[in-house]
Amino acid sequence: MKHNFGAGPCILPQEVFQEASQAVLNFNDTGLSILEISHRSKEFEAVMAETERLVRELLSVPTGYSILFLQGGASTQFAMVPLNLLPEGGKAAYLDTGTWASKAIKEAKKIGDVTVVASSADTNYTYIPKNYDVPTDAAYFHYTSNNTIFGTEVFETPQSSIPLVSDMSSDILSRKINVADYGLIYAGAQKNMGPAGATLVIVKDELLGKTGRTLSTIFDYQPHIAAGSMYNTPPVFSVYVSMLNLRWLKNKGGVEVIEQENIIKARTLYDEIDRNPLFKGTAVKEDRSRMNVTFVTEDKAHEAAFLDLAKERGLIGLKGHRSVGGFRASIYNALSISGVNALVDAMQEFEEKNS
Repeated sequence: MKHNFGAGPCILPQEVFQEASQAVLNFNDTGLSILEISHRSKEFEAVMAETERLVRELLSVPTGYSILFLQGGASTQFAMVPLNLLPEGGKAAYLDTGTWASKAIKEAKKIGDVTVVASSADTNYTYIPKNYDVPTDAAYFHYTSNNTIFGTEVFETPQSSIPLVSDMSSDILSRKINVADYGLIYAGAQKNMGPAGATLVIVKDELLGKTGRTLSTIFDYQPHIAAGSMYNTPPVFSVYVSMLNLRWLKNKGGVEVIEQENIIKARTLYDEIDRNPLFKGTAVKEDRSRMNVTFVTEDKAHEAAFLDLAKERGLIGLKGHRSVGGFRASIYNALSISGVNALVDAMQEFEEKNS
């Protein structure tokens, strides 16, 4: 048996794979594959409607917010957010906590004035900055809730008197959030929601259309809202599999239940990292991510040997990003506690062989 710790595209539940595979051959007894069905058909319109409804239910999205399924990943949102929310001559505030946050900052700077309120680049992003001030005259404050590469996570919603924007690509649907605290949330699907290809956007309607900018239609949220995420051909298969995965999450008991499972998985793995003398974590303890666990060997010479052992034990996708090195165990919603236990067992076996 293989356990997939890849950072994304990532693990999804087996029952989702099974149902999706059947739909590739014959979707809803239409005699057509989900890969070829028209996005204008009543069958796919029902998929889009259910996927939106499930997101609204699972995240308790209040009225006054629109839900979109777009393309281009978070990288496109790095530009779409300032294009739609940053007025001509205005400024935006950003928190720099890692690679994706800094990329968002870089793109926003091409569009308008950006204030970086704080950064953890001084320690290679091992912590989340605290006690910073957000300028009240900024159009919005942007932060990345979970840092996939460096293994840190923002657990307390930042306090801000201006609209709050968050890239939640790698922890969306993993824990409860209060959507009403935010002006806009975006997330690539390929961590906890579905396969790569779709990007979830949840936006407060009253914030739109106020920048004074003339936008290319494809980069304007409002036409996408008016067209029900079908202004252009949507990522049909990714939305469909996301719907299946959201059904799975709802059947498990929703975000509240999966959050408790994620807490147990993360605690189990971090306890072993802290106990085992051959390994150490890279992020400060209070900011350790529940989704992406980053750690290294105390002796760098052990790194390749542990990866070899992990591969022998069916533990896939553990090699850390080059920015951090070592290992990264992505323990998203669909990874079971048995997968975490298998990794802990391998770490203990490695300790026995090398102590």
